[in-house]
Amino acid sequence: MKASQSITLAIVVLLLVTASVVQKGEGLTCGSTFFSAMVQLIPCRAALAPFSTIPPSEACCKAIKTLGQPCLCVLVNGPPISGVDRNMALELPDKCTANFAPCDMMK
Repeated sequence: MKASQSITLAIVVLLLVTASVVQKGEGLTCGSTFFSAMVQLIPCRAALAPFSTIPPSEACCKAIKTLGQPCLCVLVNGPPISGVDRNMALELPDKCTANFAPCDMMK
């Protein structure tokens, strides 16, 4: 009985976390979490790979313009992400002709 209660609790927590991520995505804001920034910028992954010569896709640029500077800043100031070049992430607004201020890099 105790094991089934633990499994039920784990499923409820997973559903709540998933719902909060989906709600943030529908609200067209990045939220304040690193995870939500990563999820919402998935269309940019090819353009953010280290040494990538692939320009940002139309979907990536749309995500950058829609989500704006706060989302990008959460991403570049968060923990390191394997396979993501932060300097390339900082160049996305210029490459996508998004008109917002650059991110302040936290050290």
